[in-house]
Amino acid sequence: MKIRYDKEADAIYIRIKSAKIKKTVKIEADILADFDEKGNTCGIEILNASKQLPTKERSVEIGKRKMPIPAFA
Repeated sequence: MKIRYDKEADAIYIRIKSAKIKKTVKIEADILADFDEKGNTCGIEILNASKQLPTKERSVEIGKRKMPIPAFA
């Protein structure tokens, strides 16, 4: 998994797996999900990220790993 923030576009992309994107679905106004040809989720994009994500650095536990969530202010 990779997380990338594009400051100029104010968008964050969470790549779950590397695969050829077959379809992109709008989940909410500023949230898009990418799927491969088998329907597996490949990534999630959050637009206007600085308005939707925390302004203080936090972390979230995924399984046994604690992952930081960067601040976007």
